[in-house]
Amino acid sequence: MTLETLLETTLNGLGYELVDMSMSAKSGLLRIFIDKEGGITLDDCTAVSNHLSNWLAVENIAYEHLEVSSPGLDRPLKKPQDFRRFAGEKVQVKLRMAIAGQRRFSGVIRGASATQIELDVEGQTVMLDFANMDTARLVPSL
Repeated sequence: MTLETLLETTLNGLGYELVDMSMSAKSGLLRIFIDKEGGITLDDCTAVSNHLSNWLAVENIAYEHLEVSSPGLDRPLKKPQDFRRFAGEKVQVKLRMAIAGQRRFSGVIRGASATQIELDVEGQTVMLDFANMDTARLVPSL
């Protein structure tokens, strides 16, 4: 199992979703982004940080520093369920390979299947393949 899979299982057991993670080999920083229905508080970050500090020691996973935070208002979307959860919200998507000369799309999420997302881009329906997605982030509403 990968560290990401182990973290996802552990965090799900605590009632949190692993949104993203990164590990810097150079600095030893393990950065974890968590979310839950209703949002993340400082107390949530503290509780998860304390739990993961102990869990990482038991699992013998080497790291220098642990940082736990919310994904922010411009939360990354990575999985089909992320897009289904945030249907109706505006998103910016960057593709690996251009479609009709375009790599960046901004629109409202209409739905998602296991392989594609459906966006409303200025009144036009656009279907984008997950396999071609580089990044996707929510656009914060002001």
